Amino acid sequence: MTQMLGPVMLDLEGLSLTPEERELLVRPEVGGVILFARNIASAGQVHTLCDEVRRVRPDLLLAVDQEGGRVRRLREGVTRLPAMGRLGRDFAQQPEVTVRLCQDAGWLLGMELAACGLDLSFAPVLDVDGGSSSVIGDRSFSADPRAVARLGRAFIDGLHEAGMVAVGKHFPGHGGVAADSHHELPVDGRSLEELHRHDLLPFAELAPRLDAVMPAHVVYPDFDSRPAGFSPAWLGMLRESLGFKGVIFSDDLSMAGAASAGTPAERARLALAAGCDMLLVCNDRSAAYEVLDACKGRQSRRATRLRYARARPDLKALEALSRWRRIHARLEAMAAG
Repeated sequence: MTQMLGPVMLDLEGLSLTPEERELLVRPEVGGVILFARNIASAGQVHTLCDEVRRVRPDLLLAVDQEGGRVRRLREGVTRLPAMGRLGRDFAQQPEVTVRLCQDAGWLLGMELAACGLDLSFAPVLDVDGGSSSVIGDRSFSADPRAVARLGRAFIDGLHEAGMVAVGKHFPGHGGVAADSHHELPVDGRSLEELHRHDLLPFAELAPRLDAVMPAHVVYPDFDSRPAGFSPAWLGMLRESLGFKGVIFSDDLSMAGAASAGTPAERARLALAAGCDMLLVCNDRSAAYEVLDACKGRQSRRATRLRYARARPDLKALEALSRWRRIHARLEAMAAG
């Protein structure tokens, strides 16, 4: 029988495990680890760290935020991906070429991260760029929701081709608010009808293809007074109306946008009750312990499906593939320009 994971994903302090972290990771409530820039020196070092974690808990999910552009935790030993908005700018003039390149970018990202020992990246960003959000901006493929949906589909197909899962974020869309949910709770006052026509469109089209979704710490008061990640109404829509069958990750419960839900333990309970399957708790170890205690006895059944299932490629062997060399050169040139 497949071992079930706990519902909590934690961060680490540095480039290798501390004794405290070794004890922490064996707690049954832990289901995964997310790496940040402080945990990463090079692709080879990440591979070593992933091996170190798996010697403690071979079942844990290992994740990173690796989108391209300014959100690149891994910078040494892997391809420098451009921001997805850079690809989106070419879509109007060369739609078919750009769609193929977007799929290639998903494939390359998936192969390189798998070679580093990781199970998933929290990508692609499916937010529609509304022009006011500095935290989203060129992380979005486009200001056109249909372009976001088409390029997002291609990127997802590329990840799947590499054997890696796709995590769409930030449902139902973070691109229409100026506030950054890392520092405050944004409120998007648009009508539900407008959200359906615009921000929700990529999620509505791609929900059946996505393996996981991360909701936004944003309030949309025309539909619910609670942030989406704490809202049974929003997460119920995702599952029931949009047909999503995968894993729902909370965004980081230590972010200021989550603070309105109460203490870390209260945030955890509310997120789970709303429908989240796995909770991220980062950059606050005391909050992590509080959330772990609040999650005793819980399991995340859906999350067990997200482990990388194929034989992992070798990073050096990838460089021998003509496809990798072609895509690598093209994306590096775009990132440099």
